[in-house]
Amino acid sequence: MEKMRMRGATLPGNSSVEMKEFEIPKPGHGQVLIQTKATTICGSDIRCIYREHVGKGPEGYIPGMVAGHEPCGVIVEEGEGLKRFKKGDRVIVYHISGCGVCNDCRRGYYISCKSRFRQAYGWQRNGGMAPYILADEKDLIALPDELTYKDGAQVACGFGTVYEAIEKIGICGNDAVLVTGLGPVGLAALMLAKAMGANMLIGVEMNDYRIGLAKELGLVDYVFKPDEAMDGIMKVTNGNGVERAIDASASDPGRQLAIRATREWGKIAFVGEGGTCTFNPSPDIIHGQKTIYGSWVTSLWRMEELVERLVRWGIHPEDLITDEFPLEKAGEAYALMAGGNCGKVAVVFD
Repeated sequence: MEKMRMRGATLPGNSSVEMKEFEIPKPGHGQVLIQTKATTICGSDIRCIYREHVGKGPEGYIPGMVAGHEPCGVIVEEGEGLKRFKKGDRVIVYHISGCGVCNDCRRGYYISCKSRFRQAYGWQRNGGMAPYILADEKDLIALPDELTYKDGAQVACGFGTVYEAIEKIGICGNDAVLVTGLGPVGLAALMLAKAMGANMLIGVEMNDYRIGLAKELGLVDYVFKPDEAMDGIMKVTNGNGVERAIDASASDPGRQLAIRATREWGKIAFVGEGGTCTFNPSPDIIHGQKTIYGSWVTSLWRMEELVERLVRWGIHPEDLITDEFPLEKAGEAYALMAGGNCGKVAVVFD
């Protein structure tokens, strides 16, 4: 009997997309087949795979794999031995499949799994840039009816990453919050900080399109370009600086600004990947009693918590999507994301 086939997008590493044919997989024990409904493009796809294959270890891309680590869809076929999910369930795929038995996995942090059995969707196993995706049941998060598939696609990576950082530094109605870098992750940080009641939202960005998008979405009280940012932030905070800062710029100047524009006893989270950071420990951190947190993605349980709270807050990650493409135009989607004059970019399926 001839097996059914599908086309999927792969990333050869020369700033292009190559469509290839794949067999539609059959789920094994503890697995499901998901019909993909939406897959969004992450900045790490561009940084580590699209332009050239520079990722190592967890970010090492196996050439020829279906790309896309931000998928969301509906289960259409069950393997044996399922314990929670079933055919017809709407699900988000946590984009790393950990070994499940190491200390990090038992905490729910598949992202930190160091086992040789760890595989990331869209990196070391086939991801969401195809009509179907084979996933392990343990990697799934239920998608509530109140959220769309395009909402769900952004939860695992972009919004989950920011939520983890926010939970580490704590944000509430007492806080002025600075976000440096207003790409999709920075915009997500502002959206969640606003939902948590932050009383002042400040963004820093050099791209005029993204500045306009942040204003249009009502996510900033103030937005500054880098050359005016320090003076502007101090002016609107009465010379004290912000209580909380999140760097999503991955740039040395952006990170320096996040540190220096934070007031005494403040907390800073770094979520932007790559780059460097240069600061003077005594005046920048020690004397100001400040704390810097590194934060990488999130855990399974916290992702479930985030999904519940998105519904309660009545906010939709989908609002950050500015451009949508069908799978056959995935090349245009990746090129747009690489150019930066966009918000979130999604590949959507009928």
